[in-house]
Amino acid sequence: MTIPTARKSLHAVAALALIAATAALAVPAGAQPTPVPISADTFSLTILHNNDGESKLLPDEDSGYPGVARFAAQMKQMQAAAAESGSGVVTLTSGDNFLASQELNVSLARDGALYDSIALSGLYDAMALGNHDFDLGPEVAARFIEGFDPAVPFLSANADFSGEPSLQALVDRGVLAASTVVETGGQQVGVIGAVTPLLPNISSPRNVVISDVLAAVQAEVESLAAAGVNKVILVSHLQGVSEEVALVADLTGVDVVIAGGGDDLLRNEGDTCMPDDEPAGPYPMLVADSSGTDVPVITAPGGYRCIGELTVTFDADGSIVSHTGRSAGVGFDVAPDAGVQSSVVEPLAAAVAEIDADVIGTSEVALDGRRASVRTGSSNQGNLHSDALRAAAANLAEGFGLPAPDVAIQNGGGIRNDAVIPAGPVTAGDTWDIAPFRNFVVVGEVSRETFHVLLEQAVDRIPGAGGQFPQVSGFTFAYDPSAPARETDRAGDCSLAGDPGSRIRDVTLDDGTAIVSDGEVVPGDALVLVTLDFLANGGDCYPLADIDFTSLGVTYQQALATYISADLGGTITAADYPEGGDDRITVQMAPAEPETVTVRVRRGDSLWRIAAKHLGSGHRWPEIYELNAGRAQADGRSLRNPDLILIGWMLEVPAG
Repeated sequence: MTIPTARKSLHAVAALALIAATAALAVPAGAQPTPVPISADTFSLTILHNNDGESKLLPDEDSGYPGVARFAAQMKQMQAAAAESGSGVVTLTSGDNFLASQELNVSLARDGALYDSIALSGLYDAMALGNHDFDLGPEVAARFIEGFDPAVPFLSANADFSGEPSLQALVDRGVLAASTVVETGGQQVGVIGAVTPLLPNISSPRNVVISDVLAAVQAEVESLAAAGVNKVILVSHLQGVSEEVALVADLTGVDVVIAGGGDDLLRNEGDTCMPDDEPAGPYPMLVADSSGTDVPVITAPGGYRCIGELTVTFDADGSIVSHTGRSAGVGFDVAPDAGVQSSVVEPLAAAVAEIDADVIGTSEVALDGRRASVRTGSSNQGNLHSDALRAAAANLAEGFGLPAPDVAIQNGGGIRNDAVIPAGPVTAGDTWDIAPFRNFVVVGEVSRETFHVLLEQAVDRIPGAGGQFPQVSGFTFAYDPSAPARETDRAGDCSLAGDPGSRIRDVTLDDGTAIVSDGEVVPGDALVLVTLDFLANGGDCYPLADIDFTSLGVTYQQALATYISADLGGTITAADYPEGGDDRITVQMAPAEPETVTVRVRRGDSLWRIAAKHLGSGHRWPEIYELNAGRAQADGRSLRNPDLILIGWMLEVPAG
């Protein structure tokens, strides 16, 4: 569906290799494409954009977030400057417009529009949807969209919303669509949206059906072309600019791509966006599409820290003949937008301060909730949270007629504070920062075989920091990151697409019961597992969707707060939760294969015979000679003639 608007614009180790390769082929920073004669029929368009705002509405100088009021002020300044230059202007964002957080929970608890909606109203010509926009379910996504005044088109070409009434109602009103047409500078610019096919596995869209990105976008390009629109921008949220780079290679007819979801930094020398950080590539990156046409690919770091500005010149046929761009940082020296400051930042800051003042306990030790920690290994904050889930189940099991829990798993992706909480007071606000999603604690029985598969899935992204990595309680496990990882279909479902995985070596309950030993499941009783409803429904591709779970009616934030204040008596001790985590999760590398083996020379041996016996071919005898030539033997002699070896000599032979 295409919506015309008359609004004037004043307003994976493999992925990194792909980015690097593309950056190497891209036009150098600040350079322009090969000059093309420009006629009087050209059209200049300035594209202003950001992505992944993720509810970073309040300023936080320590973390480098300037706040949405400064962002809004700078965006309006850049829009006005572009319009004064005579350029057409379009302002876009590529998704993850809000994020479960303490700030968002304050919004959800009040009547009316969410603070995120109020802050962003009037800034954009169109907005894409990202995975986090569905984290709290379709109804919250709909509430966010409905809160904009004036209304703005939200775009996702590869999403079918017909199974969700609240979202389908927005489709029927023309607010939610596959694409839109923006009129600016007397020209029409088509804008298409797309969201990651992994949406059902990493968020909570419920009955929203996601289809193939390439086919959906290409169909929308053709629809716009049939309507006479020959300038097309794709705003997509595919979880990393490398995904957009790969998509462009198969596309045709898209002129500019704005990526989202990866927090990737593209920057030229002299650009002010995060100047001390290493960029993934220049701004823009130029990627050849299926017809060989170079397509500018742009993105920006999230949290309202940067605004991208790309100015492109089109000829009469809608082809880009020149471009120039920059990635601009939003500074703390920018005066906040007065309207956003008074309607959003000030009331929100007051509400958050009240929550942060509610002390529920004290920690003797700094608690590590950094993304890189909770998604790659045992973390003391992760241990605290998984213990809280198991304690909640133990406390409530009898009332639900459930057996006592054996094990608990909290996925690292559900731990969101991405910070180290210093030793000292722990507040209710801290627990909201850690556990902002509406994830409920659930209990169910799983077979040992399923539990083994679950853990293989949980470590499949190592050495990458995948959200499915587990923080555990009630058991320990050892895994070999050098062994083959479990391979699931990354195109949108969780079916096994390759190796089933062989990384999990040992799993042992706290009482010493072996569940997996040396990579093999030990036969025995099923396990009572405590986890989150998101995971129990198959999130992060955990193999639990076909198992019956009982919800305990408490969120994982409530479980954490209660565990600290009641079960631990308000004190998190260094003995129970030492810095650096503990040995709940350990790495157990398989013994390295020896490079050589030692063979004793026996009567009748020759280098040919030894090679034939140990290496499978006598023709490989020179390998043995090269390993041993000149090496002193026990009798003081050494191998100098390949035809002369002595009984009793010890020769090194290549392993295998």
